[in-house]
Amino acid sequence: MAPIRAVSAAIFHDDRFLLVRRGRAPALGLYAFPGGRVEPGETLEEAVRREVSEETGAVLSTVSHLVDLELQSEQGDGMIEFVLSVHLARFDGGEIVAGDDADAVAWLSVAEMEELPLAGSVLEIARRIADGGLQETPCG
Repeated sequence: MAPIRAVSAAIFHDDRFLLVRRGRAPALGLYAFPGGRVEPGETLEEAVRREVSEETGAVLSTVSHLVDLELQSEQGDGMIEFVLSVHLARFDGGEIVAGDDADAVAWLSVAEMEELPLAGSVLEIARRIADGGLQETPCG
């Protein structure tokens, strides 16, 4: 079975990242960058914008690809493989409120993130972005 395509957005604004606490698997109960599955016919950028809006209410100005990660998640009676495309996104407004798969949403510094249960590589990616060490590439 082909891996499921998914996206997430590292939204860095005023030295804080917008994170959601996942209300469903995968990563149930963990804090993560907002995101989710890519729907048929969607570009990665369209999926990022839709998922961020559904989970947080945030509007994004720009979306740039950072890195693709291959992940596995236990669901139901087996393992599911994902290819997660992580993007750097610029916040452009909106009323921030938890929605869809998120049961909480918050703007958090890297130091605050270090004290929380986080999904996968979220902390590593956040640290690299905050330190200026990740290169973005335009979506298209």
